[in-house]
Amino acid sequence: MKYNLTDVASVIRSKNSGPYELTFDVIFKDFEMYERVKTAKIFNDNMFAELYQIPASDIIGVVHFDPAKAIKTTIIRPIPSGALGETDVYGAQQHAPLMKLQFEL
Repeated sequence: MKYNLTDVASVIRSKNSGPYELTFDVIFKDFEMYERVKTAKIFNDNMFAELYQIPASDIIGVVHFDPAKAIKTTIIRPIPSGALGETDVYGAQQHAPLMKLQFEL
């Protein structure tokens, strides 16, 4: 079955993780869907790299945090926070591609 991340997650956000990193949080509505996504390894370096059109080597880590039914992904910022040409100092507007994510389970 095909799912939209926006239908199964209660929180999808991005944030600064220092001047050179961005962190993305996805918190699921229920433990059952979280476990299914975790078991299927939907969130992985290659998926995130493709979604954000960055090299997989720029993925610092994908962490599953079971008590919060959350997945946290941290990447190297394409442009450091506050650098010339950077448009989102706080990294709070970088989660848009995740809002369109569809996956099959």
